[in-house]
Amino acid sequence: MNTNNGGRQVDLRQAIKNLDVLPAMPVIAQKLLALNLNTEEGAQMLLVLIEQDPQISAKIIGLANSAMFGASRHVTTVRNAALLLGTKRVQSVATSIAIISMMAKTPAGGFNVQDLWLHSIGIAFAMQGIARSMPKEMRPSDDHIFLAGMLHDIGYLVLAHLAPKLSDKLHASLAAEPERPAMEVEREILDICHDELGAELARHWSLPEEIIAVLRYHHSPDVPEAAAGQPLVRMINIAEKLLPSFGLSEYVAPGISAAEWKALGIDPSKAGEVEEQVDEEVEQAIQFVSSFT
Repeated sequence: MNTNNGGRQVDLRQAIKNLDVLPAMPVIAQKLLALNLNTEEGAQMLLVLIEQDPQISAKIIGLANSAMFGASRHVTTVRNAALLLGTKRVQSVATSIAIISMMAKTPAGGFNVQDLWLHSIGIAFAMQGIARSMPKEMRPSDDHIFLAGMLHDIGYLVLAHLAPKLSDKLHASLAAEPERPAMEVEREILDICHDELGAELARHWSLPEEIIAVLRYHHSPDVPEAAAGQPLVRMINIAEKLLPSFGLSEYVAPGISAAEWKALGIDPSKAGEVEEQVDEEVEQAIQFVSSFT
């Protein structure tokens, strides 16, 4: 599909093949991902890198002080936040913040990046609620949960970067039809949707195959190709069904089958309890995000 974008034609499928049009990964994110946290030197460098970035530092400290982690005293330093959260979780959260913050600096037309930030944090927290009900042997690590949850919809920022006028048209349509499945609206307007766009960016940045699969298949968790990102793919899919329009106007039809719960090792009879846990986690996410707005 060729779509007019401020006087020029934009073919998203062709544009995405031109890697020069994609933004480079932020330098700090590259450095964070390259750290070996199993060494004392790597753990120390993690703290140094974060302390050099005031925005990331503030959000890491804010996360440590959220009710989710139940700090016994007010955390005021990155070092103490890392002790409470764990270095791997801090690495994934800091990387996500660096990426979203960098992408948000690109002119995004009318797209509200704050809505994406709220949605991403909300889904990451909701996934934590779901994980608590999963068998330990199936449960992803917290750092993988946060990185997947925070980045799963970054394709919307790729769209805004490549074609802001087209991005505006999409989000106006989503807002005008708030109870129509977002992917259905996207397929009418775009020739390549946010899941594919996000996966292409992740591939360009050489992110782990697990994360690429999460970005690409979180709206289609049953396809065989989604296996590389499971169970994170399924967890995000369920989280978005529990939060059909949280932050973003990205409606996902609710309704979770017994088979979907069982795929995560969760007894379907416990679904109500999981939903209550997710509601509590999302309330904490809202409080966390509101401290930075």
